[in-house]
Amino acid sequence: MEDDPLALERQVCFALATASRSVIKLYRPVLEPLGLTHPQYLVMLALWERSPRSLRDIADALLLEPPTLTPLLKRLEAVGYLERRRNPADERELGVELTETGRALRERALEVPVRVAERLGLPVAVLEEARRTLDVLVRASQEAMGREQGRSAQPAGVG
Repeated sequence: MEDDPLALERQVCFALATASRSVIKLYRPVLEPLGLTHPQYLVMLALWERSPRSLRDIADALLLEPPTLTPLLKRLEAVGYLERRRNPADERELGVELTETGRALRERALEVPVRVAERLGLPVAVLEEARRTLDVLVRASQEAMGREQGRSAQPAGVG
């Protein structure tokens, strides 16, 4: 079984999927008092780094498509954490800005990484190394997708 290249335990995709689900599940009770789901927390992290931002800019930062973000932004706007506004110079561009309530939430959110690390019971150094390794993997996958899209954009018979 160890030599089987199709063994479930040998698949990077399986390890990533199960790790992602497990870790995100640990975030749920930590984020609940803030009134945030994990995807909403990611949006808020992007806005706490810089506000205002365009919808496209947030989508790029989170590696998501803008239509995926729209319902998240609407819910965050409904609870008063942000405001969405069309750019008067370009109606196609949607600006997103934190409200005072959204900015104030950052103070309470400072405890989130600490609480999640405590719940995981791993040294911070292990978590930082895992993040660095995942960053390398994300960059490599993004580059691979870019190369594949470049090839598929070529006319037939070229390449």
